[in-house]
This record gives sequence, C-alpha cells and structure tokens, in this order.
Amino acid sequence: MDIKGSIALVTGANRGIGRAFARALIEHGAKKVYAAVRDPAAVTDPDVVPLRLDVTDEQSITAAAALAGDVTIVINNAGVGGAGTKLLEGAFDGARHAMDVNYFGTWAVARAFAPILARNGGGALVNMLSLASWSSRPEFPGYAASKAAQWSLTDALRKGLHGQGTLVVGVHAGFVETDLSAWTDAPKISADTVAELTMDALLHDRPEVLADEQSRTVKAALSQPVGTPSGL
Repeated sequence: MDIKGSIALVTGANRGIGRAFARALIEHGAKKVYAAVRDPAAVTDPDVVPLRLDVTDEQSITAAAALAGDVTIVINNAGVGGAGTKLLEGAFDGARHAMDVNYFGTWAVARAFAPILARNGGGALVNMLSLASWSSRPEFPGYAASKAAQWSLTDALRKGLHGQGTLVVGVHAGFVETDLSAWTDAPKISADTVAELTMDALLHDRPEVLADEQSRTVKAALSQPVGTPSGL
C-alpha cells in the first residue's frame, strides 16, 4: 500500500516505538499522523496531531474514532509490561493490566477503526507484538501471555478484515531500546529500525515483520519439540 498521502493513527505515540512509528510515517510522506495518547500534552512533535485516546476506555476510543474518521493506517502500539506479576506468588494485578492494555486495548481499537478503514478503501492495521508472543519466561509470564493473546487476535483480524481489503501486519521484535526494556542489558535494536522495517512491510504488503535475529530464530523454532531452548 502507499504511505505517501495516507492518514495514520498511532497509539502510544509520545515516546519509544510509537514516536518512531509516527516519525517514519511522516518521513515516508503521510499527509497526517494522529498521535493517540492518554495525555495529548505529552506529545511534543509539531508534525503530528495530538489526539486523546486511552485504549482501556471504550468512550475514549469511540470519541477518538469520531474525530479521526479519515484514517487509512492504524498502528496499535500502546502497551505495558506487567512485570510486577510473579509466576508463583503475589497479586495478578500487573498481568491483568497487561492483558487489558495489550490484548483488549488492541482489540477495542481495531473494532472501532475497522469500519473507518473499510470506508476509506481498506488501508492497513498494524499491531506491535513481540517475540514474547512465542517464547515466555518465568520473569514476565503476564506480559508474554498478553502478547500471545495479541498475536492470536492479529491472526483473527487478518482473516476477518481480508474481505474489506485491510492489510493486517504483525510486528515482532525482541528487546528494543525503550523504557520498557531499560531493566536489561541484553542486546537491543533501535525503535527507528522497528519503524522502518514496518514501513517497508506496508509498502510491499507483507503481513509480518520479524525485526531482529532473535525474532527470526524463535519463529523458526516453533515447529521444534516443546522445551527446545530458543531466543529470549
């Protein structure tokens, strides 16, 4: 699909990968980019249009969809880690919040904007996933479960929106240089790299982005016997 002249919306666009997505869209010629965030005052980029949107609030999503009825690309980037939930002890609050934002939030935004994309010719829906969609760890079971659910949702959306001509893209990456991964010294790729690879996928109508070697390795290992060490 064409990015030049498109009108895009990016959730969680005030920092990290979301901000990189917004900048990449502008650099590829998008006519307008809505930076959809809980607090529009947090958006400092003069080239984007701040838009209030909380992915956990249906009224907020409905209001944003009413204001951004011209979009042709929607990027579901808003997400949380939920690392506060331990595997064998403590409360499930962090895991529930991760599921609410990463899974149900993505689903709610997709529901609200799918009819808009259809009206505007199909366009594209991009979901920012993770290699944790395929490989969990005891350190962050809640986050990984939410990303696995989001991956499943992405597949359902790809099939469900095919008839209206919407390209659905799942973007997978390991550790990216953002606040979310500040806790680890593991090798990371830049948010700009993730964004640019995603733009290339949109331009060439590819439904999946494997942004780093870790993601490619873990995806390839899915057919191996359970328990085979891989990736993250």
